[in-house]
Amino acid sequence: MTLAVNTRPGVEHRRAVSARLLTTVGLLVVLALVCVASVTFGVLDVGWNDLVAGVMGGQETTAQAAVVKRMPRTVLAVLIGAALGVAGAVMQGVTRNPLADPEIFGVNAGASLAVVTGIVFLGLSSQSGYIWFAMVGAAAASLFVYSVGSLGRGGATPLKLALAGAATAVALSSLVSAILLPNVQDMETFRSWSIGGVGGATWDKIALIAPFLLVGLLISWSSSRALNSLALGDELAAGLGEHVNRSRLLASLGGVILCGAATAIAGPIGFVGLVVPHVVRLLVGVDHRWLIPLSAIGGAILLTAADVVGRLVGGTEEIQVGIITSIVGAPFFIWIVRRQKVREL
Repeated sequence: MTLAVNTRPGVEHRRAVSARLLTTVGLLVVLALVCVASVTFGVLDVGWNDLVAGVMGGQETTAQAAVVKRMPRTVLAVLIGAALGVAGAVMQGVTRNPLADPEIFGVNAGASLAVVTGIVFLGLSSQSGYIWFAMVGAAAASLFVYSVGSLGRGGATPLKLALAGAATAVALSSLVSAILLPNVQDMETFRSWSIGGVGGATWDKIALIAPFLLVGLLISWSSSRALNSLALGDELAAGLGEHVNRSRLLASLGGVILCGAATAIAGPIGFVGLVVPHVVRLLVGVDHRWLIPLSAIGGAILLTAADVVGRLVGGTEEIQVGIITSIVGAPFFIWIVRRQKVREL
């Protein structure tokens, strides 16, 4: 009997690991299928032979040329989705707030304001400049929202942070509009970008953004153990030997890099960082060592699938991916808020 009791935790641990590995394989299979759909479906559907030939670089037919054109779009959707999924998981871990998301917390709006300010007042025109400005704006918005949400009794509660983020997002969006109104030419450029999409993907853009996303992903994943400790509360985390402020700052840095780089290239795309971590927690639990990498896969699946849906539903006038993710994410956000209220009661 004693032997059975002692070995049971080990058995349960192995079962949990096996289940998580199986989930990982399943998500990777789904991601592969979604990527195939992304290069196959659109205004012109592609057959299997043309798909294979196009992937190999052939452009002898219109279908093969379509595959070649869609490949960077698919890769960019995977990268942006992975970045936003991980950024959401990190933000929720740092703030211990299930409502945390780059869009809801005003982080995307901060990045947008920084980019617009650079374009209008400083003549910013390079994609690399967009990335740096967007990261600075994202960091400033994150710090402001967390500071405002921490005021008053109870500190940074989920509801206070969500309200501070929503108010900040509205205020920053208003500032963006005020800056652009006298600048019609810049407004036209910003209008398509502000919806959020991956339609203008090129291999040059991917090469530009990839190093930033890699650094952000590595920082976020290296913070996974610290986020597990922070989930227990600051006092307990400090008692376990965790440097709370340093760990929170480092994890936030990873999230800011991911948000800023993704927003600079694809525009502000909302709700991916909200939906994906919640779904992944249902599959593998709250351990950030699994949550962060699987949120990357889940985010890639969601954004790539949303891009495919936007192309199929919109026909010749495709619907931008940012609109599709908002349609999916808004009801999900309402469900989370209602669930949170029930728990607080």
